[in-house]
Amino acid sequence: MGLKDYASKRIFEKTPEPKPGLRRKGKELIFVIHKHAARALHYDLRLELEGVLKSWAVPKGPSLDPSLKRLAVMVEDHPLDYKDFEGVIPEHNYGAGGVIIWDRGFYHHPSDGDGKESERLLLDGLRKGDMKFILDGEKLKGQFALVKTRKDEKSWLLLKKKDAYATAEDVLKKNRSVVSNKTLEDISEANPKTSFRQKKLNQIRVREAMEGEDLKDAPLKPMPHGIKPMLATLIKEPFDRVDWIFEVKWDGYRAVAEIRDGNVSLHSRNLISLNQKFAPIADALREFRFEAVLDGEIVVVDDQGQSDFQMLQDYQKSRKGHLLYYVFDLLYFEGHDLTSLPLLRRKELLKRILPSVPKIRFSGHIEKEGVSFFNVVKEKGLEGIIAKHSQSAYLVGRRSRQWLKVKTQLAQEGVIAGFTEPKGSRKHLGALVLGVFKGDELIFIGHVGSGFSAKIRSEIREKLDPLIRKECPFEVEPETNTPVTWVKPELVCEAIFHGWTDEGIMRQPVFSRLREDKAAREVVRENPSVKE
Repeated sequence: MGLKDYASKRIFEKTPEPKPGLRRKGKELIFVIHKHAARALHYDLRLELEGVLKSWAVPKGPSLDPSLKRLAVMVEDHPLDYKDFEGVIPEHNYGAGGVIIWDRGFYHHPSDGDGKESERLLLDGLRKGDMKFILDGEKLKGQFALVKTRKDEKSWLLLKKKDAYATAEDVLKKNRSVVSNKTLEDISEANPKTSFRQKKLNQIRVREAMEGEDLKDAPLKPMPHGIKPMLATLIKEPFDRVDWIFEVKWDGYRAVAEIRDGNVSLHSRNLISLNQKFAPIADALREFRFEAVLDGEIVVVDDQGQSDFQMLQDYQKSRKGHLLYYVFDLLYFEGHDLTSLPLLRRKELLKRILPSVPKIRFSGHIEKEGVSFFNVVKEKGLEGIIAKHSQSAYLVGRRSRQWLKVKTQLAQEGVIAGFTEPKGSRKHLGALVLGVFKGDELIFIGHVGSGFSAKIRSEIREKLDPLIRKECPFEVEPETNTPVTWVKPELVCEAIFHGWTDEGIMRQPVFSRLREDKAAREVVRENPSVKE
């Protein structure tokens, strides 16, 4: 093939690749395998013959498993000096992207023990379309074969022969250069910051995540739609335990994101679309170039990094604070349903594939040390922690004791069933009458009259006026100090309180916030367990 094709595809003033040139061969024939993040990430097998590197692009990479056949597409010959090339081919050049030397070493024909006849025997195999050789590299060892297919002149199969080096272990998990010890991501990050570099980094993360993660036990399924998130069970106290992880309980909107072909569907736990309400999050997710379903929490944090629910609710109007989507679970990825996999495997894969884009964050965790983590969270004034069994499956739409939540303050969601008129200097409303569902019945849990700002009172009254009705929504009308205007039980709020009376009424409740992301029928009384 010669080096004419190689030279015609490159402008050497604009690429760091070596110029074409023949070089006298050494005592042994060399081979090199490049890992190359070009338009599609692939591996390039290069074998020294006739003073050049005969080259094949191997899309799925080499394997040490004799049961696997890898497509290898023959490409143009490369100069021998290419064996030392590692770096970044700049944008707008042929093969633009990062390149590392994934493996290298010497090779020979199986019938040539002293190496004197290897080149002749190898060239004979090349011409016949059945080329056998033994690799002595740092990662690949043993006998291989390149066999031409009947498809066309360029298509070959790369095969591993059964020998002492054959194994089902995935050698591609060894993803570092044998020269620099860098990964493709390391090489690419050294490039100037451009959208091209970011695209390449995202491409590398996804491909290497798939190489490094065996998803054979994650069934192939069509992408699901309208997933309701898994829920945690409330307990009273934090705990330390092996096999459990602990995350921050973010004070925001639980949100599931479906990403496919640049399209994003972002919805709340009761399947209300959040695409418009939090458009910057949806826009950031469109930068992901893979198919996935994510679970996380949308929050607004202040300059100190503390989440503020009121700022979140006002974000569309005020644009105050920093809008973020903290992602803590991966339910579906590239055709695979991951919900049956252990939680830690899902999180490890999520961390590897999650691109570095504005407004999207990986929600980390700590292991074992739940009590000290809870104390730190409480000191910082955060809402609480979530404890999860590290091996837990994802139970769509179900509450489980494999996921537990511990709050730094007692809090209870309540369905607004009515309101009293304001007294004195107050305007809009006095107190809210709250209930929870027990089956189909709405049960009275008290009324809350403090914790409101004038602005919040006005906003709540504006939302309640269209819901006013004559009938009391409770089967047994509760006793109140002042007359109540009843409303259709649709709006949900949250109150902070100091325990329950024997009659099931909240002690000293204080209004915390509206919960527009919660459906009224989901609101039940939460009775925390003393201990898990």
